[in-house]
Amino acid sequence: MIWGVSQLSHSLLHCGCSHVDVMGALGPGSTSLFHHEESRSGATDSTPMPGLVRSPAIRDKALLWHLTGTTWRLTETENDRFGANRTGLERFNLRQGNMGKGGRALEVVERVSKVERAPSSKPPFTLGDLKRAIPPRCFKRSIPRSFSYLILDLANISLAVYSTKFFVYDGLLNWTMWTAYWVVTGCVATGVWVIAHECGHHAFSDYQWLDDTVGLVFHSLLLVPYFSWKYSHRRHHSNTGSVEKDEVFVPKVKEEFGGIGRYLQHPPGRLIQIIVTLTMGWPLYLIWNVSGRKYDRPASHFNTHSPIFADRERFFVFISDLALLAVASLLYKLYSAMGLAYLVNMYAIPLLIVNGFLVLITYLQHTHASLPHYDSREWDWLRGALATMDRDYGILNHVMHRITDTHVAHHLFSTMPHYHAAEATKAIKPILGNYYHMDKTPVPLALWREFRECVYVESENQDGVLWYNNQVQ
Repeated sequence: MIWGVSQLSHSLLHCGCSHVDVMGALGPGSTSLFHHEESRSGATDSTPMPGLVRSPAIRDKALLWHLTGTTWRLTETENDRFGANRTGLERFNLRQGNMGKGGRALEVVERVSKVERAPSSKPPFTLGDLKRAIPPRCFKRSIPRSFSYLILDLANISLAVYSTKFFVYDGLLNWTMWTAYWVVTGCVATGVWVIAHECGHHAFSDYQWLDDTVGLVFHSLLLVPYFSWKYSHRRHHSNTGSVEKDEVFVPKVKEEFGGIGRYLQHPPGRLIQIIVTLTMGWPLYLIWNVSGRKYDRPASHFNTHSPIFADRERFFVFISDLALLAVASLLYKLYSAMGLAYLVNMYAIPLLIVNGFLVLITYLQHTHASLPHYDSREWDWLRGALATMDRDYGILNHVMHRITDTHVAHHLFSTMPHYHAAEATKAIKPILGNYYHMDKTPVPLALWREFRECVYVESENQDGVLWYNNQVQ
């Protein structure tokens, strides 16, 4: 990005171009440059510029970009014009300041990406149209194949555990080997979590009892209350994109945004939010329903009488709690036999990585400035399911059984096994057209951007469709 803007600035200064399309010069998909239509009168050097402006154009001038330290400055020149009205969101936080010698500058305090909003109208296709486009074999569940992925994951984890017998070195080498163990085990164990998640969707086999048995065992080993989460997650799939009934990462509407979050909308505060979310987000959600749907009384995945659950589900919530107690007793025996350091290194740290990935993956699948949310006036199941973003995690797409880059298809057909999801995604993309969303931004950059831009949602036209915004007043 810096290289592209520097080259653009250099070209402008030396070739005397009379017309420049900044977005075109940077290429498609690049971070946008803020376009602001500024009056030549009535503004002083101390006049604050608007923090969020949608789709304006600059006229009667060109702005040259210069890198000054770590801030961008827009420098005014005469007789050049560029830019046309562009669809989507083009946002920058700016302020006006002195450049010296009577010049003026708009300083970019924080860069905000250009996004082209996803369609929010009712799609011209049905779920049946999408299903007919997918080869029938994609809906077939195979017990041998499903178990093969689980067995391979367990074998890799076992091999990693066995390798720790040879961690006999001191100093940096020892830390390097343990770090490799934590990362590998955490990533592969996330794949085990995904397979247990598929059991909750009845995507592992044709037998519900087998799915629930496998899911209960392996989610419990990862300290997940299998049935409790299965029920709340099913309601997430039934209400995706609803600001009133969705179950996870439900964004705050503008009228409800406030509290401590208002004072964390700056880089240090954002970093604190990310760290807390990735380390504590999963247990906070399970225990206190943090970031979940609002209920009329406290909600918890461990409470059999939680408002999350229907009466017929409460017995199985109790079974989940008993399974977790059994795992806790096993962990206590491991602690008694091997010590706290062994338990932390072998189990707790990889589990923290698993939990972090669960939150990261889910957050990025459902949080993006281009995605709409709906209230009860506009929400319907298909549009909600389509308000989902596929992401690219590189090789981890395969390690985590494609939950990352085929999530749109998963929301449309949640009983489809993961090993057919890529083929199904390819089959439905031509029909989905602009209703399919994939963002290949590197995950760390995407995470920072979404925390910066997706602060709350608001309905701009009071029409029941809500979009992310980050203007905090």
